[in-house]
Amino acid sequence: MGQRILIVDDAAFMRMMIKDILVKNGFEVVGEAQDGVQAVEQYKELQPDLVTLDITMPEKDGLAALKEIKEIDANANVIMCSAMGQQALVIDAIQAGAKDFIVKPFQADRVIEAIRKVLN
Repeated sequence: MGQRILIVDDAAFMRMMIKDILVKNGFEVVGEAQDGVQAVEQYKELQPDLVTLDITMPEKDGLAALKEIKEIDANANVIMCSAMGQQALVIDAIQAGAKDFIVKPFQADRVIEAIRKVLN
């Protein structure tokens, strides 16, 4: 069975891009969320093996959602997604418990490499 992944990004296009990469590589996308509030709710409900989490989102940003998810599950596997120029936020995210980060625009091989590294 493929590993179960929750995709969180406020842009539907970005979610679709990541989902396409994951599905082609044998991963199961169990849920999608468009903000941090949904991300936390879906994490509780779906208990995915890994979450890809956008840093910049409305309602609740990725950092706040990451901290909440880590409170629910200290062992949560979270990979942050960031645009170029968000290095300071990426460092904050790693310190808050993110396992890795991928930079937009996504390169399929980098996405898969990050996910395999975190899950293995």
